Amino acid sequence: MTHRRRKISLLTIVLAGCFILTTGCAYFQTGKTGARTASLKDTAGPMPVYYDFGDVLVPKELKIVKKKSFVYLTSGLTAGVLALKGRVERNSLVAFFEKNMAKDGWRQVSAFKSPQTMLLFAKKDRWCVIDILEKTLRTSVKIWVSPTMVDASGLLKE
Repeated sequence: MTHRRRKISLLTIVLAGCFILTTGCAYFQTGKTGARTASLKDTAGPMPVYYDFGDVLVPKELKIVKKKSFVYLTSGLTAGVLALKGRVERNSLVAFFEKNMAKDGWRQVSAFKSPQTMLLFAKKDRWCVIDILEKTLRTSVKIWVSPTMVDASGLLKE
């Protein structure tokens, strides 16, 4: 065998050995331990976060689009719109917001469910509209929070 063929053969054996060592353990891992690890990965996921609106929880997969967001902050009021985008399926977002908005004291007033979905929530002194638009590669979400213009009795504030 020539010197060059020996090098190629040796390199092939070394690469095959490395491949077997790096993938072998994962290949032979079966049973409850492997399944348990996979299920923990599926359920753990990134934790949701509160951005500017302290009572509107947002999935961590959604990232803020700063150029399309505007939030007005004062000592007693936070209002505006947060624009977000990410790879999240529309129906899972709807379920997420319906569940978590209720936990934060919001009451769902109505919902328009279609390719562009709108969820409307209310609190004593504020409204929240969540607009979800699922596209081919990503989903866009706009969260509008506004103070109400009516008092507790339902009359227009002066």
